[in-house]
Amino acid sequence: MIENIVKDMSDLVDQLKSSINQDILDIKEAKHEELLKRNDQKHQMIDEIMALKMELNKELIILIQEEKDVNIYRESVDSLEIQLKELYELNKKLASIVLP
Repeated sequence: MIENIVKDMSDLVDQLKSSINQDILDIKEAKHEELLKRNDQKHQMIDEIMALKMELNKELIILIQEEKDVNIYRESVDSLEIQLKELYELNKKLASIVLP
């Protein structure tokens, strides 16, 4: 279950990063209408990531309460955390372009 949640989150983060990279290109090429077309989709991905994060936390808590070893998920969760930090940095880059 946890592996599936982490994979789904990772896939969504990759999709969102791709969309933000496309936003950056479109801004540089003054294709502002393209940004608006992706905006709702990006918000939906963010909502899905947040919902999956809550589900992941819930599942980890259940395992901890059952006294199961959650360290077996450490590598995949750490990798996801790195992806989220990269997403944050990419979003900052987009913001610096949009709001000079």
